[in-house]
Amino acid sequence: MPEPPHTRADLQKDPARVSGMFDQVAKNYDRTNTVLSMGNDRFWRAATLRAVAPKPGQRILDLAAGTGASSVALARSGAEVVAADFSPGMIAEGRRRYGAGSAGGGIRNLSFVEADATALPFGDDEFDAVTISFGLRNVNEPKKALAEMLRVTKPGGRLVVCEFSHPPSRSFEGLYRFYNDRVLPVVAKAVSSNADAYDYLNESIRDWPDQRTLATWIREVGWIGVAHRNLSMGIVALHRATKAPDRLGG
Repeated sequence: MPEPPHTRADLQKDPARVSGMFDQVAKNYDRTNTVLSMGNDRFWRAATLRAVAPKPGQRILDLAAGTGASSVALARSGAEVVAADFSPGMIAEGRRRYGAGSAGGGIRNLSFVEADATALPFGDDEFDAVTISFGLRNVNEPKKALAEMLRVTKPGGRLVVCEFSHPPSRSFEGLYRFYNDRVLPVVAKAVSSNADAYDYLNESIRDWPDQRTLATWIREVGWIGVAHRNLSMGIVALHRATKAPDRLGG
């Protein structure tokens, strides 16, 4: 039986095309990311985990969770973690690895939900923290998604966004662009089941706003205490914010 043609998203970021593209790379997604990032993805996940600072008894929403690698790390803290992604293929792979039917019976405090970041299937004020890693860039209405994250976060709760950004050093930016334009496509063809998806990755990184602009977007939808720090010389930026406390609740 022939394989279906590869799905490739473009900068219009049609949800069905983006979701279909991720469905096709789900099985080898984590390994491919580790190879293409030269192992830095593990460092970025660790930095995000420290920023979220999950604790037992908390409820945490991990958006664009993919196959659940980041969600597993959050769940090890004892927090209840909901891994959400709009790719059915990614969610299915996550459940296969870590769900109730997986070896050892899965992780009891980790659940998987198919969800659109711009219309989250959760009530108001449900989560102590919401985090999204390398997923906001793929949403066609990122400000709407940030507002939805605010809605489902409890007053006083936290937002952590880990996303590709733009190195402030012009010389390093040049080296980074050379890697993305010349090296990444060659490596992607060797290790990925859909190399075209990584062409989109490169285009979406180039088109994505810089650190200051994303911080402004976060602030504009109502988050407070907005701050960011660069990782790997600005290849990635880690953004943090808080939902204003409920004054009526003390």
